[in-house]
Amino acid sequence: MSKKIMLVEDDHALAQAIKARVETWGYEVFTVNDFQHVTDEFKEKSPMLVLLDINLPFFNGFYWCTEIRRLSNVPIVFISSASDNMNIVMAMNMGGDDFIAKPIDLDVLMAKLQAIFRRSYNMSVAPNVLEHKGAVLNLNDGNLEYNGEQIDLTKNEFKILGTLLEKKGTIVSRDMLMTKLWQDDCYVEENTLTVNVTRLRKKLEAAGLADFIKTKVGQGYIIE
Repeated sequence: MSKKIMLVEDDHALAQAIKARVETWGYEVFTVNDFQHVTDEFKEKSPMLVLLDINLPFFNGFYWCTEIRRLSNVPIVFISSASDNMNIVMAMNMGGDDFIAKPIDLDVLMAKLQAIFRRSYNMSVAPNVLEHKGAVLNLNDGNLEYNGEQIDLTKNEFKILGTLLEKKGTIVSRDMLMTKLWQDDCYVEENTLTVNVTRLRKKLEAAGLADFIKTKVGQGYIIE
């Protein structure tokens, strides 16, 4: 099932930033450019969720929310800099499912979208991720997040952690990790692997993930 989102936002730069971020999580996003005929695009594309700004050319978001509600019960999330209580109450009363104030925190936006998809469609909306003890590795963009913080990884560190998480509960030999690192036709010495694992461990420990990767002497590494 395609997780299609209609984005109704007249700030082009913001719309592109939202689209780029949301699509890295496996969603399909289409932006509306004709702000006089929003419901026409809605009927044509049949999105599963609508992200709707309040202040728009021609007709405001409250108007379009009412028009969409005549056609569908699809989830509608308002996004607006007009975040006073009256606008939030009005958005909910008009049939909105949630309200996100500008400037938008894209991490908060993604969390809300995932929650709404789960509630509305009883479906798993997890992107291509690996998770362990609250740490989430996004295989689409290489990001590692823990407790709301992003941990920057090098390409090699990402490959090492991804391999260990894929084989969680199993000892991964140094040879297997070396093979993963060699896939870019770049020769990697054993010492390079050791250095990368050490740096990765330090980053994990600094984020509060001590003993995340354990060494099995003479065998390799494991995430238990």
